[in-house]
Amino acid sequence: MPILASHYNPPHLFKNGHFATIYSGKIRHVKGVQQKREEITTPDNDFLDLDWSFSEEKTNKLVVILHGLEGNAQRPYITGSAKIFNQNGYDAVCLNYRTCSGKINKNFRSYHSGDTDELEWVINFILKKYNYHHIVLKGFSLGGNLTLKYLGQHKIPSEIKVAIAVSAPCDLYGSMLEIHKRKNYLYALRFKRTLLAKLKEKQKLFPEKVSKTDVKKIITLKDFDDFYTSKAHGFINALDYYDKSSSLQFLKNIEVPTLILNAKNDSFLSESCFPIEEARKNNNLFLEIPAYGGHVGFYDAHNVYYNEKRALEFATKFTKF
Repeated sequence: MPILASHYNPPHLFKNGHFATIYSGKIRHVKGVQQKREEITTPDNDFLDLDWSFSEEKTNKLVVILHGLEGNAQRPYITGSAKIFNQNGYDAVCLNYRTCSGKINKNFRSYHSGDTDELEWVINFILKKYNYHHIVLKGFSLGGNLTLKYLGQHKIPSEIKVAIAVSAPCDLYGSMLEIHKRKNYLYALRFKRTLLAKLKEKQKLFPEKVSKTDVKKIITLKDFDDFYTSKAHGFINALDYYDKSSSLQFLKNIEVPTLILNAKNDSFLSESCFPIEEARKNNNLFLEIPAYGGHVGFYDAHNVYYNEKRALEFATKFTKF
């Protein structure tokens, strides 16, 4: 499909990508979303927490929302998305990845950007237990890459009608290079701190696999992926992980209408994270590149963000009832 023209034009202050990113992540609050937690047991005898919110009326429509790196289902970009879909006749389920729901998981493994097998299992679990006929997937950042990779790599249930990926690092290696640049130092430092805190908890549970010396050697996010993310999830090293987990190579296979919303001033995304040629060659892939928005920072009036309005609009257009 041709690249979609974007009409997103935020107030002047929010045209600064860093301001939009930080405001949306640290200052924004979303009220009125009541979540109910469901803990489910995974095939490897671990657990995942699903946080549900519901439409006022009984519905067979569901939005599955996936958060970003070190996020959770209570982040405002998640609850904001759940709220607008709840108000328009959808139930919402927000998946907390392993270690992200406030509790450290039992097993050594955690989560990563390409873990589509886990996502596939969760979706099949929901389909078997609940009566949803129309499902929308919406993923942010890491969750955006996860959504796109899942759509392009797996057999997709007929109940999944449409998908939206926001601020998606389609090329993980390119995104890794960006996040390690000086402009992103504070973001990278924050990610590293929370990841290392969790790794230290894993070290207590699995001292034979992680030593205090190992933890001290981790200086960058790539170091973390070299030592833990790759090894704990069956990859050779960080580069192997980035290569195999990037959604870019799978976009050509996507067969459900899918919107990628990546801001031009997103400091986390390399040029390779804007899949223009892939979108032109796949009639199911729609790419919108607003000039503004930062990373998951699409501020708009009345605390209803542009990505939230756009996702609902896209889902409504392509979901047939």
